[in-house]
Amino acid sequence: MLDLSTYKIILASNSPRRKELLSGLDIAYEIRTLPDIDESYPDNLRGEDIAIYIAREKANAYRACMDDNTLLITADTIVLLGGKVYGKPLDEEDAKQMLRDLSGKTHSVVTGVCITTKEKQRAFGVSSEVRFARLDEDEIEYYVTKYKPLDKAGAYGVQEWIGYIAVEYISGSYFNIMGLPIQRLYQELKKI
Repeated sequence: MLDLSTYKIILASNSPRRKELLSGLDIAYEIRTLPDIDESYPDNLRGEDIAIYIAREKANAYRACMDDNTLLITADTIVLLGGKVYGKPLDEEDAKQMLRDLSGKTHSVVTGVCITTKEKQRAFGVSSEVRFARLDEDEIEYYVTKYKPLDKAGAYGVQEWIGYIAVEYISGSYFNIMGLPIQRLYQELKKI
């Protein structure tokens, strides 16, 4: 059993999916978010390193307001297809284009997670593969209009309607695709 009672655990995320997943570990935590954290990254980074870098940068933005007993969890999720990085869409048209790009193809979902205390920082990345069925334009239009996936990497939530109709195959952690590789996070928290 995980005993983190000496820490005040902070999840630095607005994501309802991350809140739901962390709640599944039965640990007490609170949400704290800072506005406008820069999610850019150096051009030389690739794949998993991008998500880990952004998760670390998010953690570093909180360092000044951490107490000695704070344990901070930050995360960032990206979608990768053919060397291209898909973050959160800019608007509905961008979301539709992302889904057109993913349609009928296999892509990677990568989440970088950073666990930070005053004394140390541990960061790791988890990657899952997802194969989408071919989507028609009406399906893309319906999903984007009804579900407004502007807060999701790759413009989709696997746990929503699009996941039911499009996901043909998953290799790796389902929860990672939702935005937080909770099993790996649990294992890493046990090492704290």
